[in-house]
Amino acid sequence: MKTLDIDIISDIVCPWCYLGQRRLALALESLAPDIDARIRWRPFQLEPDAPPEGFDTFDYLARKIGGPDRVRQSHEMLTRLGAEIGLPFALDKATTFPNTLDAHRLLHWAGEAGEDMQDKVAKALFTANFVEGRNVGDRAVLAGIAQACGMDGGDVARRLATDADRDRIRDDIAQARQMGVSGVPFFVIDGKYAISGAQGADVFANALRQIAGMKADPA
Repeated sequence: MKTLDIDIISDIVCPWCYLGQRRLALALESLAPDIDARIRWRPFQLEPDAPPEGFDTFDYLARKIGGPDRVRQSHEMLTRLGAEIGLPFALDKATTFPNTLDAHRLLHWAGEAGEDMQDKVAKALFTANFVEGRNVGDRAVLAGIAQACGMDGGDVARRLATDADRDRIRDDIAQARQMGVSGVPFFVIDGKYAISGAQGADVFANALRQIAGMKADPA
C-alpha cells in the first residue's frame, strides 16, 4: 500500500467543497487497498469580511452570481450533482451565509485530536450547513457539533469565546493565497501536486494513481 498526504483547502460554506470532498472520498474507495491517504483540512474564507451575524444567503448569492434566477439554477444543478453521489443538498434551508472563521478554528482544534476527528468534524460541518440548514457561524451550533463528534463541547465553547488561534487561521489562509489559491476546493498532494476544483471521482482516482506510481515502494 502507498499512502498519500492530501491537504484539502476549503471553506465550509462552499458547496463545491462539499462535492469535492465526497468525490475524493469515492476515488479513494475505488483505489483501496492499494492507495490510502492521510487527509488534512486547511482553511480558506470566501468572505473573510462577513459580519459575525453573516449575510442572508439568497440575497448574498443573488448579488454575487447575477440575480435570483441564477441562484435557483445553481441550486438545482448542485442538488442534482449532489444526488448523484449521495449528498442530499437542502440548499433552501441554508438561509445564513456566515463568517466561517470560528468554524475553521473548530476544524483546527479537531485536527489536534487527529486526522480522523478532523475529517469527521469537517463532514459534520458540511452536513449542518448544506443539509440541515444550521448556522455554522453560531458558536453554540459549533460547540454542539464538536460534542456530537466526540470532542469536549464545553471546552470548545470556552475556546470559541476567546481569540485562540484566530491569527493562526488567518495566517494559514494568507499562506494559501501566497501559493496561488484563489478559489476552493483546492487539493495539494504530498506537498507538491495540485488539483483545483471539485473534479469527478474518476479524475481524482487517475491523478492519485499517477502520483502514487511515482512514489517509491514502502520499505
